[in-house]
Amino acid sequence: MKDAVSNVVAKVVGGMDSKLVKDLFETPPDSSMGDMAIPCFSFAKVLHKNPAAIAKEIKDEIDKNKEGLAIDKAVVMGGYCNIFFDRTKYVESVLVKAGDGNLGVEKTGTGKTICIDYSSPNIAKNFHVGHLRTTVIGNSLYKIYDKLGYKVVRINHLGDWGTQFGKLIVAYKNWSSKKAVEEKGIEELLDIYVKFNAEAGDHPELMDEARAWFVKMEEGDEEALSIWEWFKDISMIEFERVYNMLGIDFDSYTGESFYRDKVPALAKDLKAKGLLVESQGANVIDLSDYDMPPCMITKKDGSSIYHSRDIAAVLYRKEKYDFDKCLYVTGLEQTLHFKQVFKAIELMGYDWYENLVHIPYGLVSLEGEKLSTRTGNIIYAEDILKEASKRAKDLIEEKNPGLSDKDGVAKQVGIGAVIFHDLFNQRIKNIDFSWDDVLSFEGTTGPYVQYTNARAGSILRKSGQDISFESVDFSTLTDDASFELIKTLSGYEKAVNSAADRYEPSVIARYLISVSTAFNKFYQECKILKEENEDIKNARLYLVSVVQKVIIEGCGLLGIQCPEEM
Repeated sequence: MKDAVSNVVAKVVGGMDSKLVKDLFETPPDSSMGDMAIPCFSFAKVLHKNPAAIAKEIKDEIDKNKEGLAIDKAVVMGGYCNIFFDRTKYVESVLVKAGDGNLGVEKTGTGKTICIDYSSPNIAKNFHVGHLRTTVIGNSLYKIYDKLGYKVVRINHLGDWGTQFGKLIVAYKNWSSKKAVEEKGIEELLDIYVKFNAEAGDHPELMDEARAWFVKMEEGDEEALSIWEWFKDISMIEFERVYNMLGIDFDSYTGESFYRDKVPALAKDLKAKGLLVESQGANVIDLSDYDMPPCMITKKDGSSIYHSRDIAAVLYRKEKYDFDKCLYVTGLEQTLHFKQVFKAIELMGYDWYENLVHIPYGLVSLEGEKLSTRTGNIIYAEDILKEASKRAKDLIEEKNPGLSDKDGVAKQVGIGAVIFHDLFNQRIKNIDFSWDDVLSFEGTTGPYVQYTNARAGSILRKSGQDISFESVDFSTLTDDASFELIKTLSGYEKAVNSAADRYEPSVIARYLISVSTAFNKFYQECKILKEENEDIKNARLYLVSVVQKVIIEGCGLLGIQCPEEM
């Protein structure tokens, strides 16, 4: 319908691209003003006419084609031409499309590959709330692109190489033991890492020792690498436990260490292309012409650095996966780093550098203080997920103690609350962590959406009917509450595509709140199971089934499961 109307408008305004016209369409603030609004102010600049006069011309043209456009009427309201849909035709078009098994979402990514680099925690450090952001944002983007038909490669680029491991080895040798690490695991590694950073302030020679140990790692020293491998194995047990709680998998765990032997060849290639220069003993790419500091490739001791390892990783991924896009979901503070890496790829002569995208997200702070493993100012992800599940279980015991599988439902609701809280906010927004906010089950929350789904499921189970759109009389769904709900459902495809285009899962989270709100209004105003007219009852049950499908799938795109009962 929007395509058809945009073609009519484009004709009136002199052949303007119909897609650009469609992008201008708005939804009136009140349904009494219409179902769709066409603002004519931008057309006035082109046609040199009053917006109201242009709106009248569009109305007249629409009136001529009204039957073919499934429109009831068009009216001029100031500088707008507002459209009232033919409700029966509109309802049918939306609900038939929703019944196609794919909820009307086209597979626009078929034949294309996207790599997504996300989560990527540092070895020997607990998985904290900051890691949770990149993990749930990246996982949601994976599910969104998968829905659109893309082949998605999920990459966990582990932070498993660098001077911090030299620090850990020094800390282990000075203040720990094999027994302590075996007993306490990653907790012990974190404690001695924090201690190292506290001691290094007064004893700078510790940093020299740490750098020396990292050089040993780079040179393949057997003792250094065995300790590093041991710390890595301990860390992976921790990470896998959190990923299992979240229901998250990866296709690749190739971390920074995987690319260390590829840096010498990279440096040689850069030198051959005249891009490598020496600076204070280190090898760098000079980026001063682009208002950026130099991009370091090798340090003065010859060891690699995260810039060079990331450039090597880009080249490896392009060769291995031949991606159409490669996305990096990391904190906003890494913006400069990725600008340098992407610029290096461009200067090396690769025209696909434009397909490298940094997707930044805001910082997570704790009572206004930046999270820092070095100082121990941390909230751990596992603690959040367990506490959320516990609070959900307490609520179940209070409100529905007879519920079956209380532990399973509590886990779905609690973890869903944590994920939804993060994804409901625009990713670029900074978050000051608050237990009360994260674990709230009221208002615009994941549990509110999950409860709406459970309510819809309960209605369908009690009806005992199998409903298909072939048996629906769409004219029975033209009352205001039903129609507003159907208009909201019609936005699903747009929400999915917008989330993909903007790399913004919050679009889907907010859409699900809109669907839930519209459904609960419909539930309050329209009889369903007690409706005596079988045609109306049948149609409303079908509408409920579509709502449930949209909520379950939409939540799935966020990485959230919906319990059948709550």
